[in-house]
Amino acid sequence: MTYTRLYSDAAGDTHFEDVDVPLTDRGTVGALSALFPVTSLQFRENRADYAWDFHTAPARQFIVLLDGEIEITTSRGDVRTFGAGQLLLVEDTTGKGHRTRNLTPQPRKSLFIQV
Repeated sequence: MTYTRLYSDAAGDTHFEDVDVPLTDRGTVGALSALFPVTSLQFRENRADYAWDFHTAPARQFIVLLDGEIEITTSRGDVRTFGAGQLLLVEDTTGKGHRTRNLTPQPRKSLFIQV
């Protein structure tokens, strides 16, 4: 299993990094990762026309995309598209930030899990 990490470097530029999550076979219940400590969970729904210019993440948090599709642009101009079922860990709480916009003309649902 993988997630995409969005982070800022020492110069404040935002980058993408793909992170593999090690899983251990636990038999009937499936393969599980180690536990991640979390502090809170938020449900979110965005309007269909959601587009937010450059901003930093409000907290270090996983974003679980439940539906729809988004495009994220880093401060360096790198662009990636993410859809339902994909996971992001946004850690660019300082620096130049990133830009996010909906790609589908419908409201989008996601979960924010602060870590």
